[in-house]
Amino acid sequence: MHSILSRLNVVFAYCLSVLAAVTFACFLTTYTVLPNADPDIEYEVSRQVVKHVRDFTATRAKNDLGFLKFNLKSDLEPLFNWNVKQLFLYLAAEYETPENGLNQVVLWDKIIKRGENAYLDLREMNCKYYFFDDGSGLRGHDNITLTFSWNTIPNAGIIHRIKSDETYRFSFPTEYVRS
Repeated sequence: MHSILSRLNVVFAYCLSVLAAVTFACFLTTYTVLPNADPDIEYEVSRQVVKHVRDFTATRAKNDLGFLKFNLKSDLEPLFNWNVKQLFLYLAAEYETPENGLNQVVLWDKIIKRGENAYLDLREMNCKYYFFDDGSGLRGHDNITLTFSWNTIPNAGIIHRIKSDETYRFSFPTEYVRS
């Protein structure tokens, strides 16, 4: 007959196999249960200035540093479903300079877990991260685009990266601000 340890081993292996099958089924359903909600997102820049500051690298060259204040309003509750554990939100700026065809800078981010308040009403927010340009490409730049994106972090499955359809374009002033 079988010993107690071998019977416990069989029960443990069976439970582990069932758990793996359920997790895999949950993973497969993430292909069909895409975050189909399209929340209304409103954001704008209320104040923008640009400074010409020294970079802290070995070259000590002067680069442009942009400062923004922005407003953001959205209800992200429809993005949560049974498989979404949390949302990773971020606001990014995209622009072109003669030196670089595409520049992308993340200015602000936030993590919202399931059960937390998913309604955002942010006013006069400062950027969380520096808006550095590797030269003098921000002063007088008139085509900087803000994009709001989010990642849905599932319990099991694929992390979806979704970019909002709404964008906001703004320009920096043509004069530097003195510190």
